[in-house]
Amino acid sequence: MFPDGVAARAKLVVLGHSHSSISRRCREGGPWRRPIPGVILLTNATPTKRQLLKVALTHAGPEAMLTGVQAARLYGVRRLPPERRVHTLIPHQSKVATWGFAIVERTIHLPEPVEIDGLPVAPLARALIDAARRMDELKSVRAMIHDAVHRGLCTPQELRDELAQASTIGSALPRIVVNALQDGVDSAVEQWLEPVLERSGLPRPMRKAELRTSDGEVIGVAEAWWPQVGVALQIRYDEVTLEPDKVSEIPALVAPGLIVVEVSPARLRDEPLVVIQDVRAAYQRARQRPPPDLGSVPATPAA
Repeated sequence: MFPDGVAARAKLVVLGHSHSSISRRCREGGPWRRPIPGVILLTNATPTKRQLLKVALTHAGPEAMLTGVQAARLYGVRRLPPERRVHTLIPHQSKVATWGFAIVERTIHLPEPVEIDGLPVAPLARALIDAARRMDELKSVRAMIHDAVHRGLCTPQELRDELAQASTIGSALPRIVVNALQDGVDSAVEQWLEPVLERSGLPRPMRKAELRTSDGEVIGVAEAWWPQVGVALQIRYDEVTLEPDKVSEIPALVAPGLIVVEVSPARLRDEPLVVIQDVRAAYQRARQRPPPDLGSVPATPAA
């Protein structure tokens, strides 16, 4: 009846347990625990993560669902801030309040829950926005949302739709991140590349430059191009992008004297300092020889 060992006190009473017997079993040294008033853990062992989720849901009531960081974790989002609290959503007319680690939020926009591993969970876009509204670092909000979008777990449009009806309280940071997103992987790459270029200390490069030989032959497109020394940075999409079945078909940039730094989106995201070192080293190496005879024009966006 209680497969996770979590029960509402009222249900135990209906099953024939008296209030006094329940209280006695929850005393120190007893077989049960009472993590939250009205919720009984039918063991005296340290509760598991799943049990804590069930405790919070049981406290919040039968219409409750998980949201926030813990919900995003169930969807498989990886770049999440540390969070021990459990955030739940309940109908606006409910009277349950937050208690300890169990955060209860009443909402007039209660979504249809998704069942994950037997638990009711808010849609991922809602969970991400709810998590972001309680975070105070732009970097952490960006990392969380970009991880979910970049791996195709939710779309920028779904996030925009959630923000449109979300509470304005705490929405400043997620709005900055979501408003900067565009459908497709390029938007995430842009967000990761920009701080790398700013922190490199190098002259500002030409962005999205189409490189051409002296006779007009197109070599390809560089994400960043330093014409004064002949160094190009090229994004190589050698990993699954926002479109799960899409991988890179971009040919490598090759020309006599051209120095190319090839970077994957994953390296930009996870190893920005290494990318900065690689770009600086390429720039310094390029200064030791005459620049290649290459021209460049702004790349035409794909239709």
